[in-house]
Amino acid sequence: MYSHLTQDERYQISAYNKMGKSVTEISLEIDRNKGTISRELRRNCGQRGYRPRQAHALATERFQNSEKAIKLTTETIGLINEKILLDWSPEQVSGRLKKDHNISISHETIYQHILEDKKNGGALYTHLRCQKKRRKRYGTKPHDRRGQIKNKVSIELRPKIVDEKTRIGDWEGDLVIGKNHVGALVTLVDRKSKKVLIAKVKSKNATRVKSEVCKMLKDKKVHTITFDNGKEFSYHELMAEKLDAKVYFAHAYSSYERGLNENTNGLIRQYFTKGSSFENITKEDVKKVEDTLNNRPRKGIGYCTPNEIYFGKKRIPK
Repeated sequence: MYSHLTQDERYQISAYNKMGKSVTEISLEIDRNKGTISRELRRNCGQRGYRPRQAHALATERFQNSEKAIKLTTETIGLINEKILLDWSPEQVSGRLKKDHNISISHETIYQHILEDKKNGGALYTHLRCQKKRRKRYGTKPHDRRGQIKNKVSIELRPKIVDEKTRIGDWEGDLVIGKNHVGALVTLVDRKSKKVLIAKVKSKNATRVKSEVCKMLKDKKVHTITFDNGKEFSYHELMAEKLDAKVYFAHAYSSYERGLNENTNGLIRQYFTKGSSFENITKEDVKKVEDTLNNRPRKGIGYCTPNEIYFGKKRIPK
């Protein structure tokens, strides 16, 4: 069933479009029909090319002008409010209402409800994610100042089955860094289920990171792990041996090759904001965020939750 593009997806489309990726490649990256991408670039392109904020505004205006008003019942409002208070996005609420209750309410209608609540002094809006986007620079830098990792295996040699996202146990890994580079969060995301594991480390020291990754994935199914090129992953061979897994590295400055991990780190930043100190973050704080994300429905897996897919309670709709 077709669902409207979100603003996050439009930023991704813009980034991939600037990189020169084709419509087909973009559709694979964000898990959308290529007809949707082609129509988006054609209909919402301005005089200065495709700009995500402008495109979202154009699409929203067009949608609001064409959509018939939907009356929200007291029961439906209660369900919406309950999920927004769990930090679910309007799109996630919309998808899950359809899935669990057969209630068809667009995410734009839910946004309008939240804005109306704000006008009346309510606090639902405080549970929405920050819309401010961090600009990323793409392309090759002249020198990689982080040094070289010995014996690393390129993502080009990674088995094709990993791209298919058909099995549990193919992980992407990265770090989220605290203020003044003090403290970090190790993040690991399963490509099929989107289940995330998060752990705090005092520093991005390679020994500490290696130990934490092995602890996080102990007793978990692990076929492969794909890291970026940070030197904190220098002990990849020891990790591979300990976990009986294969470890691969994305190309330098190609974060889109670990797009799921990058996106998930963005979700984590809703709770541990950029520029904030990690010194006083507790294990309980980290676990609470991990549980919140793993029990939140995701569009890419048919509005199931990562835990439902990871533990086999539900299957991803085809």
